[in-house]
Amino acid sequence: MGNLIKVLTRDIDNNTGNFFLDFENSQPSQSERVVWEKVNQVLMEALVILDDLQAYRGAGEEIRQAIQSPGEEGVQEKAWAAVVPLVAKLKTFYQFSQKLDGCLSSLLDVLTGSGSSPTQHLEQEQALARQFAHILHFTLRFDELKMTNPAIQNDFSYYRQLLQYTTKHLNDDSTSKQIKSMLQVN
Repeated sequence: MGNLIKVLTRDIDNNTGNFFLDFENSQPSQSERVVWEKVNQVLMEALVILDDLQAYRGAGEEIRQAIQSPGEEGVQEKAWAAVVPLVAKLKTFYQFSQKLDGCLSSLLDVLTGSGSSPTQHLEQEQALARQFAHILHFTLRFDELKMTNPAIQNDFSYYRQLLQYTTKHLNDDSTSKQIKSMLQVN
């Protein structure tokens, strides 16, 4: 992406920056339609992802209690039960990032394809340029939400720590049957 910006900046300098992007009224042309629809579908899903990330509260209290009471099975099971669905949500975020990566590659292929300068691409494919701007906005917002919510990293760290511990002790008699069965299902 840095190369796109570098090339675009160089191209703007060569053209003295005289081009117009109509972000409000841009509509995909027939040649843009397939990529535009693919990206648009992912961008619609991005709105849900941002809402889910903004609403993410974490299992901090359950984790704290589990760490303070390592010998109490009920507390450990409660923490596990709270963390597993949250980790599934984090997996959804990760899977979405992979989908976004694939769609961004398709979009950049069109916006940086041969035959035209980057400025010409932006002038001719304004609907796709608009989607590129939306992806950049999503990425910045997603990173901001992720960085300002420590529960995300804490939940995942606790999950990984618990998995490592219980995997080592899966055949140990001190690990409860209920925890063993939960681990084997998940």
